[in-house]
Amino acid sequence: MEAEAYDGPSVVLAYLPYNNEEDSPMTVLQETKKAVDLGYWPLYRWNPKAEEKGEETFKLDSERIKHELQQFLKRDNQLSQLMRRHPQFHANLSESYGTEVRKVQKRKAKDAYEVLLEGLQGAPMTILFASDNGNAENLSKRLGNRGKARGLKTMVMAMDEYPLEDMNNEENIVFITSTAGQGEFPQNGRNFWEGVKNSTDLDLATVNFSVFALGDSHYWPRKEDKHYYNKPGKDLFARLITLGGKSLVECGLGDDQDPDGYQTGYAEWEPKLWEALGVANVEGLPEEPPPLTNEDIKIGSNFLRGTIAEGLVDESTGAISASDQQLTKFHGIYMQDDRDLRDERKAQGLEPAYSFMIRCRLPGGVATPTQWGQMDAISTQLGNETMKLTTRQTFQFHGIVKGKLKPAMQGINKALMTTIAACGDVNRNVMCSSLPEMNELHREAHACSKKISDHLLPSTTAYHEIWIKDENDKNVQVAGDAVQDFEPLYGPTYLPRKFKITIAIPPHNDTDVYAHDIGLIAIKGDDGKLQGFNVLAGGGMGATHNNKKTYPQVGRMFGYCSKEDVHIVCEKIMLVQRDNGDRKNRKHARLKYTIDDMTVEGFRGEVEKLWGQKFEEPKKFHFESNIDTFGWQKDETGMNHFTMFIENGRIEDTAEFPMKTGLREIAKVHKGEFRLTGNQHLILSNVSEDQLDTMKDMLKKYKLDNTNFSGLRLSSSACVAFPTCGLAMAESERYLPELITKLETVVEESGLRQDSIVMRMTGCPNGCARPWLAEVAFVGKAYGAYNMYLGGGYHALVKRYALERNDGERFGDFVVRIGMIKPTTDGTNFHMDTAEAEEEDE
Repeated sequence: MEAEAYDGPSVVLAYLPYNNEEDSPMTVLQETKKAVDLGYWPLYRWNPKAEEKGEETFKLDSERIKHELQQFLKRDNQLSQLMRRHPQFHANLSESYGTEVRKVQKRKAKDAYEVLLEGLQGAPMTILFASDNGNAENLSKRLGNRGKARGLKTMVMAMDEYPLEDMNNEENIVFITSTAGQGEFPQNGRNFWEGVKNSTDLDLATVNFSVFALGDSHYWPRKEDKHYYNKPGKDLFARLITLGGKSLVECGLGDDQDPDGYQTGYAEWEPKLWEALGVANVEGLPEEPPPLTNEDIKIGSNFLRGTIAEGLVDESTGAISASDQQLTKFHGIYMQDDRDLRDERKAQGLEPAYSFMIRCRLPGGVATPTQWGQMDAISTQLGNETMKLTTRQTFQFHGIVKGKLKPAMQGINKALMTTIAACGDVNRNVMCSSLPEMNELHREAHACSKKISDHLLPSTTAYHEIWIKDENDKNVQVAGDAVQDFEPLYGPTYLPRKFKITIAIPPHNDTDVYAHDIGLIAIKGDDGKLQGFNVLAGGGMGATHNNKKTYPQVGRMFGYCSKEDVHIVCEKIMLVQRDNGDRKNRKHARLKYTIDDMTVEGFRGEVEKLWGQKFEEPKKFHFESNIDTFGWQKDETGMNHFTMFIENGRIEDTAEFPMKTGLREIAKVHKGEFRLTGNQHLILSNVSEDQLDTMKDMLKKYKLDNTNFSGLRLSSSACVAFPTCGLAMAESERYLPELITKLETVVEESGLRQDSIVMRMTGCPNGCARPWLAEVAFVGKAYGAYNMYLGGGYHALVKRYALERNDGERFGDFVVRIGMIKPTTDGTNFHMDTAEAEEEDE
């Protein structure tokens, strides 16, 4: 029809399958479609007049060829970006390619080379993966490359991208799958598994297959849950046998508990696969390049540039490259996608709904009313119309699409704020107690937080170059087209992992001072002014479920230093970590592990060498609480401060509660400042007496003066988790309020409505909401499943606490005293005496 409608000569090349004369037109059509989809008969259309209508002139209908073409164009696009940045690479790459070919020719004898060429026409091998976090996908791609080197014709794709009806015609097919949730397939393999599981048409009698599964034998440690271990791979293997498939090798099982993780099992399985395929003893295999690591990305990034600028103008996708995703973290940006929409968009043939999260750098969490208004405008005009107040006392924006990233970053810059080093392997936002009742001491401590933050800021000009400069802003060029940068503190590889610093002002520990790489406990002198700091080092919350080599840890006391030296002390601690932290294993790269490996005395000695001084003995201090004090308070200077409850830090308008609008209107008239707290709440700070009535009226008008919540709710905190966090295993921010509502009945029945019980929830064990320091913690393990840190029977425990507690005894201290849990005195024994460890010993 298209050819007939074309005004001019048309050429049609048709494919007509023939089996017998009784074939119906539908059968012929089905066979034709199969030939097109498989690429046996590539179907394409070229219509030069389509351009006049704004349509594509060339259309390719063969799905398999289209997939391979997309992969090629993806690689080509990455190379093109590199060429635009470094034109001199074009000749170098061409020359390098020719040199490598010549090396291969010289290295091989003629006969061996002919065998290798014959092998390139060898047996096909299709590799299908199901992967959430990339491990199974990376293994599959590596296996595909190794197969090609052995002369196999390999194709690698996600299970859900594979047309299931093709499987009957495969000669050799390999499946690699990780394990999600409670023994479930990863998201990009679930539809495929449902098809295989329920198929009545698959006949695999002529198909050779193999399966490798990735899992963790201790992830679900209870006996009744043991069957979740590598369940997707085991189930797939069993089903393929039932369908008549011929197993090349037994199902391979990779276990994160093995010495090298899943690689231990994989190293045993892969050689057996090559043996079964008859390509085990192939000579002259090329050397494999080592896998690309974060260290490689950093050192090759030209001081955090990478190809970020090129990726921003690529309109073919809403995403950026994997390497640039790591680099943009240093700029305060995370690429995410809406996980609620993944299945829907996949069904529509669309890429995930990519967007970006931006996190500001705001030392001490103090913002002016003007800055608040500017942040509000950015979230409304460029984001998802909400703001998140984080557990690190800063603003976070979600739902910013790639095309709006640069305007958002420039808007933040115009507000005299920045996002540089809000994330990444650098020192991040420096926190400071909000402390509304001691204004002068807070002012001094906040000044120290800003001084530390500025002192440890990266020096790269990449941030300004990529996000801020306009066409009239020129960089000084040296050495061709490369901007020469220098990082006096960090060097080209920056730190092994993220680095966090906080200040707490006794008696308030509202920043969880023990949870950070460096914790500074402010010491007040006899004159009431800031004298110096007790220095803690080596705290950190991140861990991996059931991996005893990872654990949360509290900061260890190093000693005391003066306020004049505190930024230098922080620098020296960071430099010792820079030079001694583990750069090969990111799970072991945080400062807490470096100190545990070197010992506190050994690490402190190295710091003192660099500093040229010794720590003094720590000064006495006392903490009473790690929660915020809500409502109005007056400080020693007569200024007023109102701490308002912001549930889980989410600033938004709802039909019942116009919170975002109210804060916007308050910012227009407020003459003091806003203080973001480490517990995700907000303080309307430094309200003068002449403004007090106006502020009270506005708070009431917008329902922001309501602090009449249960102590349990006021003391709660949650990370974002679903739908945007790619690491989330379970809900957090969207579920914790519901859970608290269910628990409030029990709390009130026990007469504990006004009592604070610190409850925190995270969607994964990385610990963004610092759950390990809560009295009750829920840490996501799978969708709808959590580890509860206290044990079961919470309802009965609350009632017992109400009846048996000592005067002033906190809930956390109570459960230790009665023997409900054993105290964790050090992160290294975090996994001891847990229900999981006991199950393992049985």
